[in-house]
Amino acid sequence: MKPGNVAEYREAARRKLPAPFFHYIDGGADEERSLRRNSEAFGDIRFNPRTLADVSRIDTSTQLFGRDVAMPLYLSPTGMTRLFHHGKELAVARAAAEAGIFYSLSTMATTSIEDIAAASGGPKLFQIYIFRDRGLSREFVERAKVAGYDALALTVDTPVAGNRERDRRTGMTMPPRFGPESLLSFAMCPEWTFNFLRSPDFRLANVAHRVDALAGGAMGIIQYVNSQFDPAATWEDAAWLVREWGGRFIVKGVQSVEDAVRAKAIGATGIMISNHGGRQLDDVPAPIELLRPIRDAVGPDMELIVDGGVRRGSDVVKAVCMGANACSIGRPYLYGLAAGGQKGVASVLSIFRSEMERTMTLLGRTDIASLDESAIASIGA
Repeated sequence: MKPGNVAEYREAARRKLPAPFFHYIDGGADEERSLRRNSEAFGDIRFNPRTLADVSRIDTSTQLFGRDVAMPLYLSPTGMTRLFHHGKELAVARAAAEAGIFYSLSTMATTSIEDIAAASGGPKLFQIYIFRDRGLSREFVERAKVAGYDALALTVDTPVAGNRERDRRTGMTMPPRFGPESLLSFAMCPEWTFNFLRSPDFRLANVAHRVDALAGGAMGIIQYVNSQFDPAATWEDAAWLVREWGGRFIVKGVQSVEDAVRAKAIGATGIMISNHGGRQLDDVPAPIELLRPIRDAVGPDMELIVDGGVRRGSDVVKAVCMGANACSIGRPYLYGLAAGGQKGVASVLSIFRSEMERTMTLLGRTDIASLDESAIASIGA
């Protein structure tokens, strides 16, 4: 039976993927309390529905990063998508374009900036890090400009990689490595293993020409992150990237009011309120819990995206009611990709849209502009 919600796609992905790669998607840092809280926090928010409103037509469309989009949802940048399906980032970008929403390409992708631009005419964002090699960061900016990306997002919450204990226990490496610990899980996933043997290209496509870190063999993700990202980066470096890019610029990984204010001060046009899906520092607030204070601090004009814990269309509606311009998802679409390739991603996005439409109908709200704090009854309970 076809999965009907994100939880069912998660289970389908678990059956399809070798254990190291499922747990790489699914896991968080340390005790994984932030990972769990990201989703639980949405359940603490209660709606205030209106009845006997004309809800015969529901419109989920809005604007984001200067583009018209079909709904206030977009696909977060996720690294090394080839691990989860041989369709790679191309399958995800095409599904996003068909759904009329933004796709975000990660620096750590297994498909290049240029190949995504050639394959998808939909709205696109490129996600960047500040590398120890500033020349590499500058190169990414220029390549994204030439390729016509609509926005640039700087991830700021990875001065070092988080303590992802599931990856250590499962022997997660990039590229995949067959060994005693993982051999059984590969054998139990014949479809994935067949496609791996047929197409074993797991290069980090955007950096391999400058930092061929994987040429010497498999290595842990944490090892790679700690060797390449610059822990000495500061707000001055972020301001430098704002100037280099000269367009819509989003700071991803803001987890405090103070940093939100700093992001606005350097010229950022948007903020992704994010704790990296609970994969970096454990025991931090859920992004949805930070939304109201950050909106109060930065005012109405800055675009705010809630990134983390979004599992239902109703979660997106709650965030928009509370002041977000949109939400972004990572794990949900990767579950869909692992389970069914491009069609799986498209199905997950269709589920989110239908859930949004149903929630808005039952709330008595017909369009995104009508979603405001009056639709929220309480937080907590």
